Amino acid sequence: MMLRRPGRIDAYLARTVLVATLVAWAVLLGFDVLTAMVNELDEVGEGGYTLSHAFLYTLYTIPRRTYELFPTTALIGTVLGLGGLAARSELTAMRAVGLSRLRIGLGALGSSGLLALVMVLNAETVAPMGEQQAQLVANSAKAGDVVMARVSGLWAREGNLFLNARDGQRRELDGKVWTELQGVRLYEFDDDGRLLSLAEARSAEHRDGEWRLKEVRRSRFGERSVEVETHASEVWTTALGDEVVSSAVARPRYLSSAELQRNITYLERNGLDAKAFENAYWARWFYPVNVVVLCLSALPFAFGSLRSGGFGKRLFIAIVIGIAYLLAQRLVVSLSDVYRFDARLAYLLPPLGLMAVTWGLFARRE
Repeated sequence: MMLRRPGRIDAYLARTVLVATLVAWAVLLGFDVLTAMVNELDEVGEGGYTLSHAFLYTLYTIPRRTYELFPTTALIGTVLGLGGLAARSELTAMRAVGLSRLRIGLGALGSSGLLALVMVLNAETVAPMGEQQAQLVANSAKAGDVVMARVSGLWAREGNLFLNARDGQRRELDGKVWTELQGVRLYEFDDDGRLLSLAEARSAEHRDGEWRLKEVRRSRFGERSVEVETHASEVWTTALGDEVVSSAVARPRYLSSAELQRNITYLERNGLDAKAFENAYWARWFYPVNVVVLCLSALPFAFGSLRSGGFGKRLFIAIVIGIAYLLAQRLVVSLSDVYRFDARLAYLLPPLGLMAVTWGLFARRE
């Protein structure tokens, strides 16, 4: 009987925390989506962007929003779930049957750990695809005859001209920001769909209001001939503005781990700054660690001050812990950018610091 009881208690703890987490998740996600929808209403009327486009854009971003909100909601769910059990003296009863506080805490982490794994999978699959579709909806509606997409790289259409780029990034140097595309191909068709020319360029940069292609090889197709010409660089005259392309170039934190790794490899191979992509890459790996550490930080309060506190007190403590932790992590990551130390260390220090504080509070309540 004693062997079965802990299993039942673990399931009860996990279920209690899961229900509290899902409720908190639904509330926070609802506010976040509503705020995003209101912000998108300001864009309605720009080009062909309508209310239905704004709604669809917001809908596609929900997977990414669930991923970003989960660490905070996991903390709130753990605090509310365990706080409710403490207020009803159920945690005291569990201690009476021989379960340690650490054992109870680990049992409560079961549902949060499982949801964290689901969110990691979401960040690698559904969320990036949703962001790409959201950008496609917004760009195709706002840019008129310019159509953007991110399938097999970056694709853009302006009339009968099609652009394909293997990848692209936003660059910044000395306060100047520009868009750079790599592995560029330009396909030009006539009105009957016949290919007129194909231009291949190593890269394309948008600076000083114009696009400049580098290392260009252009093939012009006649009825029975092909003319090939090469140029070290040339100006590309197009109505495809930098603001349209830059919005289609996904920010690092919206890319999958595989895409981030490819960008890091490319940038390092060419002696370019890969710090932004490294930060996003290691943030993905430390995501489950953040969830677990935040949930564990609720344990000292669950066995102490939350026993006599109400819902408002428990919610306030969860919000304070979550905000303080996220601010500390952002600060350390920003310092790693300034002082150029390893991003892995930047993402490791805040969890270690919070675990040290948690362990100290936990030990004091023994």
